[in-house]
Amino acid sequence: MTTPTTGNDETARRPLWSWRVEWPHLLVLAAMFAAAAWAWPQATPPIPIHWDLHGQPNGYGGRFEGLLLVPLLASGVYLLLLLLPRIDPARANYESFAGPFRVIRLAITIALGAMQAFVISVALGSTENPGRWVPVGVGLLLIVIGNVMGKVRPNYFVGVRTPWTLASARSWEATNRLGGRVFVVGGVGLAIAGYLGNAPLLIALGIAAAASFVWLMWVSYREWRDDPDRIPATGTRPAH
Repeated sequence: MTTPTTGNDETARRPLWSWRVEWPHLLVLAAMFAAAAWAWPQATPPIPIHWDLHGQPNGYGGRFEGLLLVPLLASGVYLLLLLLPRIDPARANYESFAGPFRVIRLAITIALGAMQAFVISVALGSTENPGRWVPVGVGLLLIVIGNVMGKVRPNYFVGVRTPWTLASARSWEATNRLGGRVFVVGGVGLAIAGYLGNAPLLIALGIAAAASFVWLMWVSYREWRDDPDRIPATGTRPAH
């Protein structure tokens, strides 16, 4: 059994912001806004901001949408992920996976930074097909997240969360370890399929993703069912 902790835990008292941890995020965000400012006088509206499945632009915007939408989105995501350990009912657990959570946060920030670089290149005249590079970027992000997912401990925002993983530490650990492997394999396949522009392989990966979701749900239920020490995630620390 694990030992319950109260909501007034060390995580809640820890300073919200640390320069040592946050400077890479701030550097990427600053670079995104700086790139937008640099491209502003050179970009000529309308700027493509949305593409169809064939990589053809089907949505356009002005300089604000084309150059500032992604940096503003990235800033909002950064602030949200920064606040999660304070608002999560299972916030006591974040200390036990602080390293993996930092990796996930930084990977998302860098992925959005790469998206901004691509959008700016298109705004300045590049005709590169997003149908090729977006799957590659998403695949790489899945690989990074998958590699640390097995180390994430029970919480309400990060990882594979089902009614059963949130009620059993055993179910959480087994499901997220398996989910991490699924993310890595799927990310590799998505990156390769995107780079090659192989539409049938992308469709097959979509079907496999749906099947993997059902599989993970079953594993989470099975492990919960067989766990003699079912406990709620809220305010608890897993045994390991």
